[in-house]
Amino acid sequence: MTTPSILLGVVLGLLYGSVFHLLRGGSIRKLLVFLVLAQAGFWGGLWLAGYTGWSFYVVGVMDAGAGTLGSLVLLAVSELLGRITLPEPETTSQQD
Repeated sequence: MTTPSILLGVVLGLLYGSVFHLLRGGSIRKLLVFLVLAQAGFWGGLWLAGYTGWSFYVVGVMDAGAGTLGSLVLLAVSELLGRITLPEPETTSQQD
């Protein structure tokens, strides 16, 4: 993979994470989480496409479609997991 395609992949991943944060809102911490997840999803989708041999929307030597799909899937999964609320543990008071 060439340097320009790596740079394009980083820019696309950051773009997807920041647009997702713009749509969903949240704190700076959430922005950083979205940026990291979008990058991980982009490069994971790119790797999976190379591993399986399928591709769509190839830009130069990079499969931007698979990377985009990976980013969107990982961001959507993180949004769904973020909505899960766990029940509060019951506190027992010990009286002697």
